[in-house]
Amino acid sequence: MLIAQISDMHIKKPGELLYGRIDTQGYLERAVAHVNALDPSPDIALVTGDLVDSGKPEEYENLKRMLSALRMPFYLIPGNHDARDPLREVFSEHTYLPRSGFLQYVVEDLPLRLIALDTLVPGKGFGALCQERLDWLDARLKESDRHTLLYMHHPPFDCGIDAFDAARLNEGAERLAEIVRARGTVERVLCGHVHRPIQVRWAGTMASIAPSTAHQGTLDLRPDAKLSMTMEPPGIALHLWRPPTGLVTHLSYVGTYDGPRPFR
Repeated sequence: MLIAQISDMHIKKPGELLYGRIDTQGYLERAVAHVNALDPSPDIALVTGDLVDSGKPEEYENLKRMLSALRMPFYLIPGNHDARDPLREVFSEHTYLPRSGFLQYVVEDLPLRLIALDTLVPGKGFGALCQERLDWLDARLKESDRHTLLYMHHPPFDCGIDAFDAARLNEGAERLAEIVRARGTVERVLCGHVHRPIQVRWAGTMASIAPSTAHQGTLDLRPDAKLSMTMEPPGIALHLWRPPTGLVTHLSYVGTYDGPRPFR
């Protein structure tokens, strides 16, 4: 099974630029075309939060128009820029989304079990998993011994970029790690939020962050570096599941580049 991960699109209303200068709509349209052109085609796409920039219904309508062009099923989770009710209302045909409460769900009918977590704290940049959300996860993991892919917006680990580490999963990260480590069935934890490709060994498994389809977070590992962005190439993550190898992750840059050419 091949999974495309798209993250941190920050879609605005049609014709509106992010920060007055970044055409996030154009970037997402190119990312969707990139995913559709992949051979082999991904079986599904995971869209890991900060779907829109302000959580407004018209932004979600614009997002829906673009994501509907994907040639494979896609699954959504919210990020800190999202709003639960407008998201679920605009994407009402996505019946896996709960009609009330947290946007957490399980997808069972695939070679790899999928569990989505909702780390949104309305009005805040950081993320949280309260006791209710973590109890739900603990119960879902105890239901099955299948290999599981867990995905959420906020990373539960430090990445070394101080501004993002201050706004990671700030509540519930320790218990989340205990739950994941205790079950031993989580193949990977997929995240967004940082706008960079990052991998780490965490809680007895692997965790990774996908880049943004638009602007990237600046790779600045100096202590107390200020939050900034850079217009490095946009990208997506591709996760290839092949038993008994497990999950292998690739970074795929969105854009037109010279090649492919023979090495010789």
